[in-house]
Amino acid sequence: MTLGVMSLLGFNLVDSVFVARLGTEPLAAQSFTFPLVFLTIGVQVGMGIAIAALISRAIGAGQEHRAGRLGVLVLTGGGAVMAVLLFLLWALQDPAFALLGASERIREVIRPFWNVQVFASWTGAMAYFGYSLFRAHGNTRFPGSMMVITSLVNLALDPLLIFGLGPVPALGLEGAAWASLAAFATGGVITAVYLRGRGWLERDGVLAEVRASAGPFAHIAGPAMVSQLMPPLAAMLATGLVARLGESAVAAWGLTSRLESFSIVLVLGMTMALPPWLGRCYGAGRWREVQRVMAAAARMVVIWQVVLGLLAALFAAPLAALLVESPAVREALTQLIRFLPPSYGLLGVCMLVVSASNALGWPWRAMLISFLRLFACYLPLLWLGAWLGGLTGLAIGAGCGNLLAGVMAWSFYKKGLRRHLDTLQAPL
Repeated sequence: MTLGVMSLLGFNLVDSVFVARLGTEPLAAQSFTFPLVFLTIGVQVGMGIAIAALISRAIGAGQEHRAGRLGVLVLTGGGAVMAVLLFLLWALQDPAFALLGASERIREVIRPFWNVQVFASWTGAMAYFGYSLFRAHGNTRFPGSMMVITSLVNLALDPLLIFGLGPVPALGLEGAAWASLAAFATGGVITAVYLRGRGWLERDGVLAEVRASAGPFAHIAGPAMVSQLMPPLAAMLATGLVARLGESAVAAWGLTSRLESFSIVLVLGMTMALPPWLGRCYGAGRWREVQRVMAAAARMVVIWQVVLGLLAALFAAPLAALLVESPAVREALTQLIRFLPPSYGLLGVCMLVVSASNALGWPWRAMLISFLRLFACYLPLLWLGAWLGGLTGLAIGAGCGNLLAGVMAWSFYKKGLRRHLDTLQAPL
């Protein structure tokens, strides 16, 4: 899963690198769309978390037929919900981007890109729901491989559609959206073919399953969606704050967001691979295994991210020069890279705790941790840093917010697990 997520996020980073060659204005336009893209991803991930948790628990309890009915529900219901959401984001794009601070000139650049991107996002969501079924059944190799394939398709099509070649016209920023759409469609079609012979989908009794699972689904999906929607909301507020520092700062902030996702790829892989494992432990009552898995995951994340973050900070200037040509954007990106990546170790711990809490039946605790991370740790220190020291202060404040969030989340996890074991007197 880590290799798959790395390739998928690499494809997002490649998008930004190619778009950066078009100039500061297209890169800033793309950066303004990130909060809305993250919003759609938050909804699909929240639904995927709930379904994966229910399916893995059903498998752990030996309820294979129920797992098949839940598989059908995630594909049909998830597709319908995402279609409605993306239609609303398309219809409300002008006021949404204006609220984020995009000028009329930038919004004109965004419109053709966004018209295609909404279709790409729905296609990507459907592929993601298919990957979630494989993960819930303990197969992480296939979704990881599909992420690599979609990344390679995007990598091949990006320069062709953005800059044009021969009879293929140069589409500019819009070409990046068409490349994403083609890549996600490739992943979705292959996934559908592989799902057909697996026996993981069962139509009989689906309506009865809707009634039986509506309560448990809402119990997990509601808080999970809220947890996943809080980062896009925080990203919107942060983007609005950064927009006050100029278009170069917005462009650098957008690239930093892509770099952040790419640099915490190990964390993201774990947040996808661990919940089905933890869900089965939950269903079977193996709480000692839960403790061992979480402790090992936290140690691995902290060591890896601290080492990677220090290397990124050390080579911030050459890395920024490699990614962008604009001197103003390059200078801003250098400042952000110097202070943010070293804090991703404890940010990763916080993300692991949120993911594990959903899998272990603590969705409200996961939502509380997400809220405190963003609105009690990250955004206040981000604002304070920007007020005191401009872009550099903003980067320092964001890094400190990540560190504080990690410490807070781990203390919540330890206290919650101890209380849960004492209450249930689960066998160790």
